[in-house]
Amino acid sequence: MGADIEVQKAIRARLVASPAVTALVPATGIVDSHQRPAPRPGIILGESQLRDEGTSLQRAHTRVWHTLHIWKREPSLEGVKAISAAVRGALRGDRLSLGGGYHLGDLRVSDGRSMRDPDGETSHAVLTVECLVVEP
Repeated sequence: MGADIEVQKAIRARLVASPAVTALVPATGIVDSHQRPAPRPGIILGESQLRDEGTSLQRAHTRVWHTLHIWKREPSLEGVKAISAAVRGALRGDRLSLGGGYHLGDLRVSDGRSMRDPDGETSHAVLTVECLVVEP
């Protein structure tokens, strides 16, 4: 497995274990899926990007950006903003445990936006989680 899938699995594990997150989104709504429409409320584990950080001759440091899409049927953006805050809180604190011999050096939610979906009934937020991973 690659660094990006290990980060994705660790993020999902953290979110489904967070009472603050699952109070707003059931664990069954936190998925890696191509569903459209997305579960509402729901968190879709989305796209990822990897880049060699170039900080070692062993090429063992990889920057991973992982996107989370948050969906909720609501007349405002209040709900997706609350879910976004719960996700940010869940990802702070203890370091995520990665499988496959990977080690998480750093994690931050580096970007977040909320928007109204063109369907006129749904709110959507997008969070970007940025990680520095040391490969085995």
